[in-house]
Amino acid sequence: MIKKILFTVFAVLIIFQIPNLTAQATAKKKTGTKILNPSLSVTHHTIQIDGKQLKYTATTGYMLLKNEKEKPKANVFFVAYTKDGVKDKSLRPVTFAFNGGPGSSSVWLHLGALGPRKVLLSDKGFPLAKPFRLVDNEYSILDVTDVVMVDPVSTGYSRAVKGVNPKEFHGFNEDIESTGEFIRLYIAKFERWASPKFLLGESYATTRSAGLSGFLQGRRHGMYLNGIILVSSVLNWQTLRFHRGNDLPYIVFLPTYTATAWYHKKLSRDLQKRDLRDVLAEAEKFAIEEYSLALIKGNTLPEDEKKDIIQKLARYTGLSPKYVEQTNMRITLRRFAKELLRDEGYTVGRLDSRFKGKDADSAGEGYEFDPSNAAIYGPFAATLNHYLRSELKYKNDIPYAISGNVRPWNFRNVENRYLNVAETLRQAMSQNQFLKVFVANGYYDGATPYFATEYTFSHLDLNNEFKGRIKMGYYEAGHMMYIRKISHAKFKKDIAEFILSAIGD
Repeated sequence: MIKKILFTVFAVLIIFQIPNLTAQATAKKKTGTKILNPSLSVTHHTIQIDGKQLKYTATTGYMLLKNEKEKPKANVFFVAYTKDGVKDKSLRPVTFAFNGGPGSSSVWLHLGALGPRKVLLSDKGFPLAKPFRLVDNEYSILDVTDVVMVDPVSTGYSRAVKGVNPKEFHGFNEDIESTGEFIRLYIAKFERWASPKFLLGESYATTRSAGLSGFLQGRRHGMYLNGIILVSSVLNWQTLRFHRGNDLPYIVFLPTYTATAWYHKKLSRDLQKRDLRDVLAEAEKFAIEEYSLALIKGNTLPEDEKKDIIQKLARYTGLSPKYVEQTNMRITLRRFAKELLRDEGYTVGRLDSRFKGKDADSAGEGYEFDPSNAAIYGPFAATLNHYLRSELKYKNDIPYAISGNVRPWNFRNVENRYLNVAETLRQAMSQNQFLKVFVANGYYDGATPYFATEYTFSHLDLNNEFKGRIKMGYYEAGHMMYIRKISHAKFKKDIAEFILSAIGD
């Protein structure tokens, strides 16, 4: 009797399983691709934000992207945090967030700024001794918006499917299209078309966000955004490229050099005893007036004026007049980071110039590594991998690519010129009169200097047509200003106020 029952159960299982196996085999035969398990991990949690308890759901897994012929092309990994108990989703904002690189996963914003859990660092943002651990993020933005953390293809767990060349996603246009398609799919599958929508990008992801502002609201999708949050922004790449013949970066980087020298106490006594913002105002005035004019003059600059500019550059950088003269008054970031503390045997960070590093060769031209990146890379990588498996219950045996291999990145859309998506953003804001922008800037950010961002936006909005719709925030920290506790508190406050203002008008 027992044998008959077992045989019957086995037969039923076979009957129901064969169609599934056949369908999978057919899918593989038709597409030639390996389709990863589309199942999602859904977990439920509680957190205290601003003294109030908030219950939320974390949805972790893949979104499958397909081409126009409905063939799979990529699996995009995401973690979505949504507030529980929301009856009307049209009143609840949703924010799509991603880091930059290109090639960076979203780990930094995820576990440093936005999510409900964050890496425990010192109050200044410096790493603590192992074991690295997570704590509840009291400055998470989950009290004002749902958050979807997105890893672009080839970062995090996101991958092109088998048989599809990953290079199809490694470029400016390609990245905009795949990320835009992910956003559209998420909005559709989770029924968020009526919700207020925001993008939050850091570093290269500010370039991505500006590009998406035009792509999403174009004729293909017609998805109008309420707001865009740019963290450590770069929209006009001419401001960052230290190419011979391009003098703009030397001008817009200067105030960051001043801030760095002030932090490390390398300025003259009269400057050192003053407030940072007061000192920066003086350096900015010099950079935009005297210094820019001197560089434009080239070798026609009179000798007495040249000597005066050299002395003032030394004053605002903390470098010696002799070194400034040897650079022909043009100091690249790598040279500055190596030279400022050379006599002490240290370098300063690129992402955050508050950090110090030590090279094997103190006589070198530039630093061997970025000490600010090296200091936080380990804590974020370890905690992210642990968090996904232990708390979000998501299992995946492929490596989580903190920094994915996306080189060379395709810039074919701007061959023989600098990428400038500020114009894309301007057009999007002109067409969408309700689109607002918030820009977060770190004074010690040597990757995307705040003065370069100010230059970009002063030229984006030449006619002041967006007055009141573009706001800036400033923090005494670096590229990832949120790793410093005081800056993180202000960062959260600024973003929360921005989101509420963007949906309240």
